[in-house]
Amino acid sequence: VQLQASGGGLVQAGGSLRLSCAASGFTLDDVAIAWFRQTPGKEREGVSSISRRDVTTYYADSVKGRFTISRDNAKNTLYLQMNSLKPEDTAVYYCATTLDPRTVWSLRAYDYDYWGQGTQVTVSS
Repeated sequence: VQLQASGGGLVQAGGSLRLSCAASGFTLDDVAIAWFRQTPGKEREGVSSISRRDVTTYYADSVKGRFTISRDNAKNTLYLQMNSLKPEDTAVYYCATTLDPRTVWSLRAYDYDYWGQGTQVTVSS
């Protein structure tokens, strides 16, 4: 199982970025998968999750209406479209998954077993 996150960068407040997470070793729509973010000295925060087998999506209150999670099953890739970015969105963003079928979706880090390497998102004011 491998996850490769990409797409981070430096953007001005109000701008947009799209993160990608290329998955290998498993089929994306068979698992719960999510995006998390972390800043120094803070716990990893669940940003968005998409459920197994369907396309139900879940978001942290802090990103609702601005971020959109999606997956491309043909490419086995997860995305996070981030619009109207704010300086407080600055963090390292991680994608994560679990092969445990009991987890349908989750925004709790301890529910996930496999993590991508992270991609830095910096939003300047």
